[in-house]
Amino acid sequence: MSNTYSENEHYSIKTWAEDDRPREKLMAKGKSALSDAELVAILIGSGSRNETAVQLSQRILQASHNNLFELSKLTVKDLCKFKGMGEAKAISIIAALELGLRQKATLKLEKPKISSSAQCFQELYDLFDQNIEEFFVLLLNQSNHLIGRHKVSTGGITGTVADVRVIARLALEHRAVSAIISHNHPSGNLRPSDADIQLTRKVKAGLETLDIKLLDHIIVSGNEYFSFGDEGLM
Repeated sequence: MSNTYSENEHYSIKTWAEDDRPREKLMAKGKSALSDAELVAILIGSGSRNETAVQLSQRILQASHNNLFELSKLTVKDLCKFKGMGEAKAISIIAALELGLRQKATLKLEKPKISSSAQCFQELYDLFDQNIEEFFVLLLNQSNHLIGRHKVSTGGITGTVADVRVIARLALEHRAVSAIISHNHPSGNLRPSDADIQLTRKVKAGLETLDIKLLDHIIVSGNEYFSFGDEGLM
């Protein structure tokens, strides 16, 4: 069944009562006054014969557990399964969420200080929605400020391999005092495997010969994480 609608079946935002128009609400009250559904509705532009763009947005968000991170993982094909959505609307949503992610990556006016696993997790945004395993190393100076952030390797769906020599070379190039390693589990299982534990020990021992301390190993799965340091496994 087609997800497109003829022009006379659309409920354009322009036809709504003025108080219900998210664009006008943004102009009058500012962007923070809008709900997530209203912001998505602006991207969608119009609903269908049976519902407004806001109602369609609410339905999409409810299916994503009202979680923008979950929404960001949907593909064009996924979004087009919702009645009233077409490719153009789906692409608008995906593009807007990607811009938000890129903005976060560029709004680093100063080197952040990493003093907890939670702060470290926020620097690993690349891993949040990956479908294959990737391995990163974060490099810190004497004051625990982030001075380097590098992808070490990319693997398959079930695993990736990290070369201790690559990690050591990056640490020396940045004159790092300490490091944090991280990888993701696309499977959704946060618990470390035996291979993860062995790799952590290998990297820790290798860096110690260079007088560089391995502070933690963070496993990311979706918007959750497991910290070796927090669990006393370092």
